[in-house]
Amino acid sequence: MISDELRQRRLDVLEVHFRSEVDHDWDTCLGTFAGHPHYEIMPTGQVHDGDDAVLAYHRNQRTAFPDQRHENARFHVADDDTVIAEFDLRGTNTGEFLGQPPTGKAFRVPTIAVFFFDGDRITNERVYLDVLSMLRQIGRSELAAPRPS
Repeated sequence: MISDELRQRRLDVLEVHFRSEVDHDWDTCLGTFAGHPHYEIMPTGQVHDGDDAVLAYHRNQRTAFPDQRHENARFHVADDDTVIAEFDLRGTNTGEFLGQPPTGKAFRVPTIAVFFFDGDRITNERVYLDVLSMLRQIGRSELAAPRPS
């Protein structure tokens, strides 16, 4: 079992991590990781591994949704190396998204992010969200259609 001090340091790191994403402060965001950032977006199967890949992911997301943010965040310390965050992910599609022009429509989807830690630094962020609901809300359901082989 982790100490109360380590638990609090991890929660503090997550607060910094979330704020840096909203503020587009990528140096600070990368600094919340244990030297090698790693994101897994589970519904799409995307893996963003390393500084360059994570920066590209964030820049693409914030081009499409510059106001992307987390609301109603709740953190749950799950075990010795894991914290689960529940939140509403919100944003407005005001920039190009997956090669499509912006719709100007907003989305709000419940999201869970599982954070794995080494000490008080993140080693992996694994994100679960309803991408189809998000696409419907921004008026881009066609992006979820199966593509011919």
